[in-house]
Amino acid sequence: MSGSRTRVFIGRLAGTPVYDPIGDRVGKVHDVVVVFRLRGQPSAVGLVVDVTGKRRVFMPLTRVTAIANGQVITTGLLNIRRFEKRPSETMVLGEILDREVQFNDGSGRAVVEDVAIEQEGNREWRLTSLYVRMARGGPEAGNTKIVPVTSVTGLRTRVANQAATALLAQINELKAPDIADLLSDLPDDRIIAVSRHMHDDLLADVLEEMSDADRVTVMSALEVERAANVLEEMEPDDAADLINELPPAQAEILLSKMEPDEAQDVRRLMSYGERTAGGLMTTEPMILSPDAPISMLLAAARREDLAPAIASMCFIVRPPTETPTGQYLGVVHLQRALREPPSEMVGSIIDQVESLSPDDGIGTITRLLATYNLTILPVVDNGLLVGAVSVDDVLDHLMPEDWRDADEEQIDTHIDERHVDDLLEDPTDEEGRDA
Repeated sequence: MSGSRTRVFIGRLAGTPVYDPIGDRVGKVHDVVVVFRLRGQPSAVGLVVDVTGKRRVFMPLTRVTAIANGQVITTGLLNIRRFEKRPSETMVLGEILDREVQFNDGSGRAVVEDVAIEQEGNREWRLTSLYVRMARGGPEAGNTKIVPVTSVTGLRTRVANQAATALLAQINELKAPDIADLLSDLPDDRIIAVSRHMHDDLLADVLEEMSDADRVTVMSALEVERAANVLEEMEPDDAADLINELPPAQAEILLSKMEPDEAQDVRRLMSYGERTAGGLMTTEPMILSPDAPISMLLAAARREDLAPAIASMCFIVRPPTETPTGQYLGVVHLQRALREPPSEMVGSIIDQVESLSPDDGIGTITRLLATYNLTILPVVDNGLLVGAVSVDDVLDHLMPEDWRDADEEQIDTHIDERHVDDLLEDPTDEEGRDA
């Protein structure tokens, strides 16, 4: 990278593929780590790189040989230890974007929308320029420009109620699990700021993917009315799990603010044991009456908000079709429905699968899913369908609580230990282990 200095804007660098010297892709850029010095410009010390298996590692910028043409080339040496931010370090995308700065000449304030780094002759990288939008109230309000880092103050100072506009633009195209993963690296105040600006449905999806600690942080910071609205957007089982993590007084207030039907579903799920079918199930699988046409089933399966595991099977019941339903009759597999005329009634192609009772343990659930190669099972109580447990619910239970931050070996060990525990605690599996 000799010759003229290269200026790289971090906002454009995010998501850029990282390659080793022989052209093999090793990951993609997640963020850039900077350190503020007592004197002089801040130093960019490394990249945070997402590598295979959702592992996030630190790569010193001294190991970067080129940043050009939409790619980062490295020496090929990569420390696979999981990245953990030190107190002296700051994440550019996660923490500096949207930070308000003041111009040293007294000409006003601006908000940082992007940050540029440049490599100096000694191969060190420095923060040299900021792309800013002039703040309201000044003669240049709304205008954007590139200014030297040395022309402003306040860049290193964390402030309360920092906006999240630029950071939201960075995550606009990401899926909910990736947003949750990105937010997990940020300080609590930034997580809260970003969450407050999300639409309710997106925030609900992201909360379902967050760690318990992060989603309690978010929920506790939201206004009561909005928190209740977000809970209504969540899957009932995830909402129940979240409410169980809150202080009882706060949980009761939120339940009282929810729509009665939604709150009733959540309360019902909270009444079951955490490691039972009742505690793991969703109360909103696909449900139809036997006289519904197959075309209605296919239309229901097309819903974007329906997880693939849930969409693989429709449960057929006598009215009412809201859980707890009328008499449970059986199931229709999506694959079977695709082979039949759309006008045919679903009641004519009903299959039977073994059902769960609300008190069945995780061992019974996993054995039945594996035995019959299914992704979802009905939960039936006194002949009525009360919900369904999907393979997603089981995986969430088997993984460690901090699985997003754990490596593959830790996850393997936890699953092995949890599987043994579940078998020992679930007497139905001891009786049926040879099945």
